[in-house]
Amino acid sequence: MNTIVRLALEEDIGSGDITSQACIPESQIANGRFLAREPLIVAGLGLLEEIYATPVTLLKHDGDACAAGETIATVQAPARLLLERERVALNFLQRLSGVATAARCFADAVAGTGCRVLDTRKTTPGLRALEKQAAAAGGVTNHRMGLYDAVLIKNNHIAAAGGVRAAIERVRAAGTLPIEIEVRTREELREALACGAGHLLLDNLTPAEAADWVREIAGRAKVELSGGITIENIRAYAEAGADFVSTGAITHSARAMDISFRLELGLEQE
Repeated sequence: MNTIVRLALEEDIGSGDITSQACIPESQIANGRFLAREPLIVAGLGLLEEIYATPVTLLKHDGDACAAGETIATVQAPARLLLERERVALNFLQRLSGVATAARCFADAVAGTGCRVLDTRKTTPGLRALEKQAAAAGGVTNHRMGLYDAVLIKNNHIAAAGGVRAAIERVRAAGTLPIEIEVRTREELREALACGAGHLLLDNLTPAEAADWVREIAGRAKVELSGGITIENIRAYAEAGADFVSTGAITHSARAMDISFRLELGLEQE
């Protein structure tokens, strides 16, 4: 079982669901339906069979659009089991579908510009892999999973290393991963380009400023824009000529979507 799922079940169930055990016969079988109560992009469906430890019928797949009132998945099992795991299942589905829905909104906002939207490491502790899967299901591109799989030299690295050139040279000496570096001034920009940096992160510029910097870069490096990116302004940043726009809002500010669980009683087991 996924460690996160196990921990979530242990957190909620503890020593047992005392309410269900008290009022529902152990032999009672039931059917459960997960319903979208608003338009959304669904994600997290792969967790349901882990949560219930029984086959689940999926009527949608991660990344699918759901209309209000549509059934997303169904499951049949003892009623006690369905009820004791209902909240955990909904917590995962609502949270991850929220991330996927936000991701789809951002991806749709830059459609036709040639710019790709990146997610970030601004994720819920312990849920990064799941939230990044949900972001990808929504249509954005996953950036690095952690500090271990890509080089990103930020302003504090530059300060600690003693400058742009020193930071780039030390990273190059340490390995062969592609280098992305954040630049905050025109001087840093020109120094990074002179050092052959292939991916530049431009932070906290206006769309007009970003367009001016992109013109100076003139295709000599990939350009990523970040900082203050919202659903209202992301297209203006994309149209500034960026290759990528990154935003933490996809994960840190995603709203949990409205999904419900409906129980229907079946026959009791003999």
